Amino acid sequence: MAVRPKAWFITVLIGISAVLGIWATVIEPDMLKVRHVEISSNMWPPAMPALKIAVIADLHTGAPHIDLTKLDEVVAAANELQPDLILLLGDYVNDGVLFGSFVSPEAVGKRLSRLRAKYGVYAVLGNHDWWLDGPRVARALQSNGMPVLENEAVSIAVPGGRFWIAGIADETTRTPEVVRTVAPLPPGEPVLLMTHDPAVFEDVTDRVALTLAGHTHGGQVYLPGIGSLIVPGRAPRRHAYGLIREKGRTMFVTGGVGSSIIPVRFNMPPEIVSLTIQSRFAPARGTKGR
Repeated sequence: MAVRPKAWFITVLIGISAVLGIWATVIEPDMLKVRHVEISSNMWPPAMPALKIAVIADLHTGAPHIDLTKLDEVVAAANELQPDLILLLGDYVNDGVLFGSFVSPEAVGKRLSRLRAKYGVYAVLGNHDWWLDGPRVARALQSNGMPVLENEAVSIAVPGGRFWIAGIADETTRTPEVVRTVAPLPPGEPVLLMTHDPAVFEDVTDRVALTLAGHTHGGQVYLPGIGSLIVPGRAPRRHAYGLIREKGRTMFVTGGVGSSIIPVRFNMPPEIVSLTIQSRFAPARGTKGR
């Protein structure tokens, strides 16, 4: 007996939904991509060499697909880039992800201690770190050689000058102080501002060469023509993912590695970012990214 067109359509629809469901819950969340981004900045002095930064955010270790073995994979992928600097943008622990399990901050810190970069590894904390136990997570990182910055800045000398790394407190659980942190820094020396939540971008002045943020996971579901399906926090949808240039300011928001609340990713695979910043007056190499 012939299948009626309506029944055929429903069968196909169910099949497509099943395939997409498997992709979004089993296959894509288990991936790990390296996204390469190159930025030319008029705030990066020509005398200073290009700086390669490995950016890692939102590990949520203990969420489905993100166990300690996967953390080793993240560390190996970052080290393979041979970065000058590694910046960790918060949410190292799993706090309430569906079907997840608890992995101690100490275990996470020990695995991340294997990260290697010429100028070191620096971190800020995220909202999930504070909801669990902020001081404990900070100790787990700092005791393994990764300074945690909260509304404070450190300088790093490089050939041709020096730059600053300013770490800003989490917007959801703490009190971010962008202006107070950046204002005292010497003019003419570039500032990299690291924050968990891109919502603080509204307070960033053109004194900052580049802001780096996570938190949004790129929405975890990124629909063509629509963009990020859900954007947590106060950041507008246009700040959910990728390279943002507004009013003389530049920010890159990474989609991160893990998942939050629901372990689903679609068209937003887990990523670490290899970001190179150089002077606009250096030989241009282009800008890559979504």
